Amino acid sequence: MPNGEYVRYVALGDSQTEGLGDGDDAVGLRGFADRLAEHLTAVNPGLHYANLAVRGRVAGQVRAEQLAPALALRPDLATVVAGVNDLLRPRFDAVEVAGHLEEMFAALTAAGTHVVTLTFPDMGKIAPLARPLAPRVLDLNARIRDAAARHGVTVAETAQQAVCTDPRLWTADRLHAGPLGHERIAAALAQALRLPDFDDAWTHPLPPQAVPGRLRAAGHEVRWVVSFLGPWLGRRLRGRSSGDGRTAKRPHLLPLGDAPGFPEGDRTVPDTA
Repeated sequence: MPNGEYVRYVALGDSQTEGLGDGDDAVGLRGFADRLAEHLTAVNPGLHYANLAVRGRVAGQVRAEQLAPALALRPDLATVVAGVNDLLRPRFDAVEVAGHLEEMFAALTAAGTHVVTLTFPDMGKIAPLARPLAPRVLDLNARIRDAAARHGVTVAETAQQAVCTDPRLWTADRLHAGPLGHERIAAALAQALRLPDFDDAWTHPLPPQAVPGRLRAAGHEVRWVVSFLGPWLGRRLRGRSSGDGRTAKRPHLLPLGDAPGFPEGDRTVPDTA
């Protein structure tokens, strides 16, 4: 789209696209998709935006639940970001996950939609106990790039930037980006889309900070296991998901101020959203 003047933007994905880590369920979630919509609106005030993402969804669920509604909205721009929830599961299958993503790429681009996705940073550099997942991340990223190339999908290469593993971009659970992380992701997507006034500033490192000693770092790991990893594993063992009973927070194409999730309007997210 010349000069980024998109009219209908639809976001598909899981908790990152929903906006977890950037706001909360009491005041409302923002997230990189909302932030990207704001950047797009600066170019075209007539933009309409829908966000179909639901937390906890794996790639197959995103395809099964969100692709058809997205196509029905006839977007000229869509972001498709999914796969992290798959990476965390014991029976991860990179071929299967990439296949779900490629089906979405193919269907959306065939309908005339400009699709944008991204690659994932090495989770082991954010949470040391996740280091064994590094080969999975590398494999999935390579498959995302290949699938994107086959369908003319734009890729924001967040995996290749050291700043994306800076803990200050992430929440305490180390699985969700914080406000600064969502801001950087939105800027990466805006640059990939060649929106006016966006360059590689999002790749710039944050100011240096003191490195914690071994004892303090070990304490951080213990607290992370008790506070976040343990409860997450407990939900998996019980067959539960953080997204159970939830639907898309913004299922309809509307201007920014016309639905929850934006600074201009009511940001309260209903319990079923």
